[in-house]
Amino acid sequence: MRPRHLLLAVFVAALWGVNFVVIDVGLDHFPPLLFGALRFLAAAVPAVFLVGRPPVKWRWIIGVGLTLGVGKFGLLFVGMGAGMPAGLSSLVLQAQAVFTALFAVVALGERLRGARAVGLAVAVAGIVVAAVDEGLSGPFLGFALVIAAAAFWGVSNILTRKAAAPDAFRFIVWVSAVPVLPLLLLSLAVEGPHADAEALRSLDWSGVGALLFVAWISTVLGFGLWGHLLRTYDASAVAPFSLLVPVFGMSSAALLLDEEVTPLRWGAAVLLVGGIAVASLAGTGRPGFRRVVRTGGPAAAGEATAGEAATGEATTGAAAAGEAAAGAAAARPSVAPGNAVP
Repeated sequence: MRPRHLLLAVFVAALWGVNFVVIDVGLDHFPPLLFGALRFLAAAVPAVFLVGRPPVKWRWIIGVGLTLGVGKFGLLFVGMGAGMPAGLSSLVLQAQAVFTALFAVVALGERLRGARAVGLAVAVAGIVVAAVDEGLSGPFLGFALVIAAAAFWGVSNILTRKAAAPDAFRFIVWVSAVPVLPLLLLSLAVEGPHADAEALRSLDWSGVGALLFVAWISTVLGFGLWGHLLRTYDASAVAPFSLLVPVFGMSSAALLLDEEVTPLRWGAAVLLVGGIAVASLAGTGRPGFRRVVRTGGPAAAGEATAGEAATGEATTGAAAAGEAAAGAAAARPSVAPGNAVP
């Protein structure tokens, strides 16, 4: 990569890592489910009225919208609202790579072996260490909810691959519109209309800023920059930078929220991120510029099409995460580095 693109990739990872801190700030102003509904509303409107519907079946738009928006982000926000620390959330959410790989075995018939299997086993060990650390120092319910969020993220990654949307931007805009109403109805039912009304009535610039950062800076800007990198380089060259997200997430939480990062938690980070890195990069080709010239007949055209498909999956994953990395950014998207795009 060119130096300026290296800096750009690190910048996006930093945005997505700090995003967990901003979510924590937003949860001080909004009930979790209402915050999720408003986040997707701000991300989808007015863009959904300006771009045409992507050429994919409705079931994929609705399926990804529900699993990603309601399942992943709903549970993530509720888990963090229940006391799950922001920094640890940015780390544990990377378990989505493990779930994605396991679901791909069941749904897509993929096989795990060699370095990929070993890497995922190491990542699972990291999750266990993180669970022990959180069990000793914080509410385990929040931890369990974030693990469940990672599982829903894995399902959404599989559905995204099945959708194979040719235009990732239009796809994620329409996907963002799906969870708004379900999250709002859940908020009214679970959190209550009084809590929602009070949050909106007492809204200040800090709450507005957190909402806009999560919706526009983390999602729209982060997605746009990440997509630019994926259009310029192979996914295998860009994806590893997503592993920096929990590093920035834990560091920014320690600096800005005074969260304690225990030796056990750093050990969990090394195991989880290292394991995902091994699983994601095993067998990938040499990273470099994306090939854009199509010559050599059908075979070359097939390679270009495959590259475009990988790019589309990675870009969609990144937009959905806006936080922790591109959900399907690796050359084998089923074993991707965490997309923590909360």
